[in-house]
Amino acid sequence: MGEKLIPINIEDEMKSSYIDYSMSVIVSRALPDARDGLKPVHRRVLYGMFQLGIFSKNTYKKSARIVGEVLGKYHPHGDISVYDTMVRMSQKWILRYPLIDGQGNFGSLDADPPAAMRYTEVRMKKISEEMLSDIKKDTVDMKLNFDDSLEEPTVLPTRIPNLLINGSSGIAVGMATNIPPHNLKETIKAICAYIDDNNISIEQIIEYIKAPDFPTGGIIYGYDGVKKAFHTGKGRIVLRAKVHFEEIKGRQCIIVDEIPYQVNKSEMINRTVELIKVGKMDGIYQIRDESDRNGLRIVYMLKQNTNSNVLLNNLFKYTSLQTYFNVNNIALVNGKPVKLNIKDLIQHFVDHRQDVIIRRTQYELKKYKDRVHTLMGFLKILDHLDQMIELIKKSKDHNEACDRLIKKFILSKNQSKSILDLRLQSLTSLEINKIKREYEELVKNIENLENVLLKHSIRMKIIKKELLDIKEKYQDGRRTKIDYLGNEVHIEDLIVDEQVVLTISHAGYIKRTSLSEYKCQGRGGVGNRGASARESDFLNHLLIATNHQYLLFFTEKGKCFWLRVYEIPEGSKISKGRAIQNMIHIQKDDKVNAYILTGDLTDKKYVQNHYVMMVTQKGIIKKTSLENYSRPRKDGIKAILIREGDSLLEAILTKGKSHVFIAVKSGRIIRFSENNVRKTGRTSSGVIGINLKKYDIVIGMICVEEEEKGNVLVVSDKGFGKRSNLKDYRITNRGGKGIKTINITKKTGSLISIKHVKDPDDLMIIKKSGIIIRIPISDIRVMGRSTQGVRLIYLKEKDEIADVEKIDKKPVVEFL
Repeated sequence: MGEKLIPINIEDEMKSSYIDYSMSVIVSRALPDARDGLKPVHRRVLYGMFQLGIFSKNTYKKSARIVGEVLGKYHPHGDISVYDTMVRMSQKWILRYPLIDGQGNFGSLDADPPAAMRYTEVRMKKISEEMLSDIKKDTVDMKLNFDDSLEEPTVLPTRIPNLLINGSSGIAVGMATNIPPHNLKETIKAICAYIDDNNISIEQIIEYIKAPDFPTGGIIYGYDGVKKAFHTGKGRIVLRAKVHFEEIKGRQCIIVDEIPYQVNKSEMINRTVELIKVGKMDGIYQIRDESDRNGLRIVYMLKQNTNSNVLLNNLFKYTSLQTYFNVNNIALVNGKPVKLNIKDLIQHFVDHRQDVIIRRTQYELKKYKDRVHTLMGFLKILDHLDQMIELIKKSKDHNEACDRLIKKFILSKNQSKSILDLRLQSLTSLEINKIKREYEELVKNIENLENVLLKHSIRMKIIKKELLDIKEKYQDGRRTKIDYLGNEVHIEDLIVDEQVVLTISHAGYIKRTSLSEYKCQGRGGVGNRGASARESDFLNHLLIATNHQYLLFFTEKGKCFWLRVYEIPEGSKISKGRAIQNMIHIQKDDKVNAYILTGDLTDKKYVQNHYVMMVTQKGIIKKTSLENYSRPRKDGIKAILIREGDSLLEAILTKGKSHVFIAVKSGRIIRFSENNVRKTGRTSSGVIGINLKKYDIVIGMICVEEEEKGNVLVVSDKGFGKRSNLKDYRITNRGGKGIKTINITKKTGSLISIKHVKDPDDLMIIKKSGIIIRIPISDIRVMGRSTQGVRLIYLKEKDEIADVEKIDKKPVVEFL
C-alpha cells in the first residue's frame, strides 16, 4: 500500500546497468592510470604500508597485517585479491622492478603458490618510497574511502615512470591492456630527451629505449613488432629463450639459461615430454631441470646423430621456448581508457610530474609565506621588547594580551599569537640574529619558488634532475637481448638439401640415409650391407630424394598421405627405421604401395601444371591434377576408387605430355600417350590401361616425356636385367596387350621392375636379405627386346630382389 511503481524499459535498464558496471571495472579494477601506472588495489597497498610506516629501513611486518589495513580502510573486497596483489608486487620474475620486499615463500617461476599471508612478511622497497615522495605536500587529489571515514589518494606523486618500467596487464569489459616493462636507465634517458625537445619523434625515442626489457631476460626475436608497438601502442613481440649448446657425458645438449616472460617453467617441460611421447621431439633423450636459487638451467640431452639446430627450431615452434607478447598499451587518461604509443606514455608521466611539482611548490610557498609573515611580526617588536613585556604583564589574560599587541604594534592575529608563544630564550641577541637570517633565507626561497611557478623551463629542469637522481640510484643493465635480424626460421633453412636414400621395409619401416653412405660397385658384385631387417621382415622399397622434397604416400586401398622428406627419421645404412604407422594415420588393414616425390606443394603454378598418374595391379590407369593432392588431411585423402580384388600399385608425377609404359609380370610392355587418359577427380576409379591375361599382373609403370631420351631398363626377380631403346616400343592405344620386353625363362624369373634410365644414372638394387648393390647404368648393355639380359646381381639360394631404384646422378652429388 502506498508504494509508487515506476515503469521502465528493461532494455534501457540493462544497457544502463551494464555500462555502469563496465565503467566500474575499467576505472576501479582492471586498467592502470597513465600517470603512476597503478591500479587502485596496487595504489591502496602502497598507501596502506606508507600509513603504517613499513618502509624499506624498518622491520618486516606480517602480510596479514597489511592486508587487514588495506581491507578495513580502503579496499572493500576479498582478502585474496589484496594478498595476491602483494605477492605479484614482490615477485622478481613478474615485475621488472619489484615494489615490495617479501620475506618467506612468495611462489616460484613454476607457478607454485605462495605461503599463506600469516606466514609471510613484507616491507616496502626503496624504489616504492619514491612513488610516495611528497604525498603529504598536497601534491595529489585525495578522495573519501568507501565509508567516507578516511581519505585516500586518487594517484601517487611518483618520481619513477612506473607504467613504463614495470608495465601492466589486465582484462576489463570489452577491452584489455598488456603493457610491457622497460629498462629504467633507457626509459629515463628517453624522458630526459623528451623534456629537452617535446617535438622528438618516436624514431628518436627508440634510440634511447631500444625495446621492452623483461624481468626473466630472454631474447626479443625480430624488431618489427617492437617498432609497431612503439609507434601505435599495439604490436606483437616474439620472445625466445636464451640457450647455448654443451656436451655432457658424450651427448650434445641444449641448455636453457633464460625463458620468455610469463612462461611457467614446469608446464613448459611437461608439454615437451608430451611432444616426445607423440613423436614430435624424437631427438630428445632426456630433460633435466637443474634450476636452483642461483639461476635457471634446463638441460635437453639429445640422442646420437640428432641435428641440434633442427631440434632447437622444433622446440621454439612447438613449446613455450618461443612465445609472443601482444602489446596493447591501454591506460586511463582523465578517467577514460586510451591507447598510447611510447611518446604518449612519456608525455603523460612528464605532465603528471609537472602537476606534482606545481602543487608541491604551491604548498611550500604557502608554508614559507606564513613563516615570513610570522617572522615579520617578530622583527616589528624586536626594538620594543620592554614595551611588549610590560604590555603583556598588564594584560588580564591571553586574549587581552593578543588584542593589545595587535593595536599597539599593528600586527595580525597570527603574528600576535606567535609572539605570545615565544619563549624567553628566543629574545637573546643570538636568537634574534637567527630570526633575521631565517627571514632573509625565506625571502630568497619564496622568490625561487615563485620563479618555479612562473617558468616552465625551471620546472622541466627540476623534473630532469629528480629523474637523473632516480637513475643513479636504481639503474641496472638490460636483461632482454635483441635479435634485430630475427625472422621466422623454417626447418628447411636448417637442413641441407642433400640427396638421401629412403628405404621402406615390407613391414612398413621407413628411414632416411645420406646417399654418400652407399659406394659404387661394378656389375655382378655381391653388394654390401644395407638396412638390417627385423625377423620375418625385408626391405621392399628404395627411393632417391632430396631433404626438401615432399613425399606423397599412396596406399593399396587408394588413400594419399603427405610428409616432408626431412620429417622422416634419419638413420644409418644398417639401422631399421621407424614404423610408417607411427608417422601417418594408416588403417591397420592397409599398407603403402606407392610414393611420389614432388616439389613445393604450396606453389600454385607448380601443382596446376603437374599430374598424378596411377596404375593398379589389374591394369586400371587414372590421371588426376596434383592440385587435388596438395592439401591432404591428417587422416589422409581419397586418391583413387579401388575396385574389389584390385589394389593400387604405382603413382608417378607427370607434366601432362608423357608416354606411358606399363609392364606386366609375364614380360610384356604397352606404350601409349598420356593424352589417351582423360583427367578425372580424386574419387574416380580410372580406365583400362592394359588388357591382362589370366593370372598376369602389372609390376610397374614409367612415364617418359615426348622429347626425352634414354632407355627402358627391366629387371627380373632372379637378378637379370637389360636396357632397350625407347623407339623399340611402338605407340599404341591404351587397352592393348603390349609387346615382349624380355625373354622370360626359369633362369631369369618373372619381370619385377621397369625404369626409365640414362647413361649417367646409377642403379641401386636391394635384396630381401638387406644386401644392396649400386652399379652404373653405363655398365648395363643395350639389347633387343627379346633377349633375357645380363646378370646384374648375384643372389644366394632363397634370396630375392626386394626393390630396384635408379639414381639421378647430378654433378653436385659425390659418391664414395
